[in-house]
Amino acid sequence: MSDADGTRPAEPAATGPVPAPAPSAPLFAAPSSYRHVARPTAADAPVAHAAPVPGAHPGYAPVPPATAPGHASPVPLGPPTPGGGAAAPQVVRRRRRRTLSVAWVAPLVVLALVAGVGGGVLGARLLPDDARPADAALPTVAVPGGTGAPVDRAPDSVAGIAAGVLPSVVSIEVRTPDGEGSGSGFVLREDGYVLTNNHVVAGADSGSLVVVFGDGSELPGTVVGATGEYDLAVVKVEASGLTPLVLGDSDAVVVGDPVVAVGAPLGLVGTVTTGIVSARNRPVVAGDSSDAAFINAIQTDAAINPGNSGGPLVNAAGEVVGINSAIAQLPGRLTSAGSIGLGFAIPSNQARRTAEQLIETGRATYPVIGVLLDNEYSGEGVRVFEQDPDGQSAVTPDGPADAAGIRRGDVILAIDGRPVTASEELIVAIRAHRPGDTVVLRVRTGESERDVRVRLDEAPSD
Repeated sequence: MSDADGTRPAEPAATGPVPAPAPSAPLFAAPSSYRHVARPTAADAPVAHAAPVPGAHPGYAPVPPATAPGHASPVPLGPPTPGGGAAAPQVVRRRRRRTLSVAWVAPLVVLALVAGVGGGVLGARLLPDDARPADAALPTVAVPGGTGAPVDRAPDSVAGIAAGVLPSVVSIEVRTPDGEGSGSGFVLREDGYVLTNNHVVAGADSGSLVVVFGDGSELPGTVVGATGEYDLAVVKVEASGLTPLVLGDSDAVVVGDPVVAVGAPLGLVGTVTTGIVSARNRPVVAGDSSDAAFINAIQTDAAINPGNSGGPLVNAAGEVVGINSAIAQLPGRLTSAGSIGLGFAIPSNQARRTAEQLIETGRATYPVIGVLLDNEYSGEGVRVFEQDPDGQSAVTPDGPADAAGIRRGDVILAIDGRPVTASEELIVAIRAHRPGDTVVLRVRTGESERDVRVRLDEAPSD
């Protein structure tokens, strides 16, 4: 037996007769019971009934040890005869090997060849050279009406709402000497009036404005009116037969109502996102101090991103209940990082009043009570300046507040029963009304409190 590395260990020097080595066993034995017996020779005849040599491979007869040179003696081939003579040599019969006849071999060879060729052809078709199937044969879904047939959705589903709203939503592109920007809008009237945000069209008077419709067509537009106080603007294009969206009743909206926001965030025209009404009457001040918009906003968690400005926020009936206008941003950020689930829309009732004014007169008005508020005050409610600031009147003479008996230093605690804790809250609440409406203010003078009725006056938008 050899070592694992194929070498053979050294053998001791021969000190006596050396037996012939037994043949090594084959790696795979033939599946047959045939046993080979060595043919006898005159010089070295096998013993007929010798015991097997330990370690010899089964199927081979043992070979007797050779005699020492010069001491050879004949080996008897059988038992002695009674007369003392040598026994007749014993005949060893060899069993005949069983073989298949040619009549069987030929058909088997032909069958093997046919099976090999057929398997090769079949394998070549099913498994190309790179072992990839010629046909993936993935499962399919039966489409009613066949592939490419129109897909119907319920009108009040998100898909149904989007299908009805998208043809009326536009993208607005503005180019000015300072740069370019884009926003969204929607068709107000079939004769080419489009509503959007004031900050979307800012600077268009010194540049160009293009309105891109849902079908990809483009038309130049002009601003017919805008107001920074409400952050709204109306654009006119020369077109007819457009499909307008209906302005719904934003006062009927309740927290939890489903809403859909449609627009072109980051220039991605026709983007639809969904959410709910998260809050109402949320005071929002958008823009910088020189052109701030005070919005009594609808808050939503529908994703609103830069470029959504001016697009519609619609209810389950596809009616516009808000105009997407602002998003909250995390403290410390100088620019918006996109939606964080806090979006704000101008209520549609406010948008209707302002749009009507802009279309009819080119300007909008907003309500006032005629007081200046002290932003440095940190107590309960909001306080009217105790002294006239910078030559201005803290209380406008003969204005609504003056007529209601409000004086310098008075503290306004609530409006229409809703507490106010910041100047912006009172301004937003007042601007949610029309000029000429009457509001009830809770006012504290010194230690006494009282309710006063104030009829709102009108101021022109810049």
